[in-house]
Amino acid sequence: MTSIRTALFDLDGTLIDSVRLILESYRHAEQVHGLPPRTDEEWLRGLGTPLRVQFAAHDDGNGRLETLIATYREYNLAHHDRMVSAYPGVVDVVRTIRARGCRTGLVTSKNRQGAERGLRLVGLEGTMDVIIGADDVVNPKPHAEPVEKALALLGESRERAVFIGDSVHDVHAGRAAGVRTIAVLWGPFSRDHLAPAAPDHWAEAPAELLTILGG
Repeated sequence: MTSIRTALFDLDGTLIDSVRLILESYRHAEQVHGLPPRTDEEWLRGLGTPLRVQFAAHDDGNGRLETLIATYREYNLAHHDRMVSAYPGVVDVVRTIRARGCRTGLVTSKNRQGAERGLRLVGLEGTMDVIIGADDVVNPKPHAEPVEKALALLGESRERAVFIGDSVHDVHAGRAAGVRTIAVLWGPFSRDHLAPAAPDHWAEAPAELLTILGG
């Protein structure tokens, strides 16, 4: 993949280990608002999609959806810095990719403020040339729009870019946008779970990204 000039990354489950915090935030919102409890597996199925999608079944058209999201975010932000960390090796790998002359971008279903906080916490602040959050698009992942918007802002062609993520939604978004995709296996999902999305490459450890990207 030596022709790659731009590496786009997902955030949660790819760069930062925030899955336990995410699940606890969902459980908190369920308990506060008396929602029927869902299993971790059910919540994880939607990991990589925005909160509006995850809570959509409870939208009553009278503000309940916004209330659920606010409750989730209040808990998530209160516990964020204690429960979030970078996956081992990720920070060095991102910095090495940039040092090789490859541009980088973040394409996440988290809102921009939360994404920037996560990057700052783990030492990745300033390492992304562009950040696309859920509040920057009309159609979130798995739609192509977030990836396409990142490429447009960078002035990059789809042929020279790759999208790196941990969920089927990441792979589907990348493929829909016409970029190559790398599915990472250090997040919450197994190869069997991700295989139906047909990523172009697999990475079992962050350092493998350097080999795949070449240079």
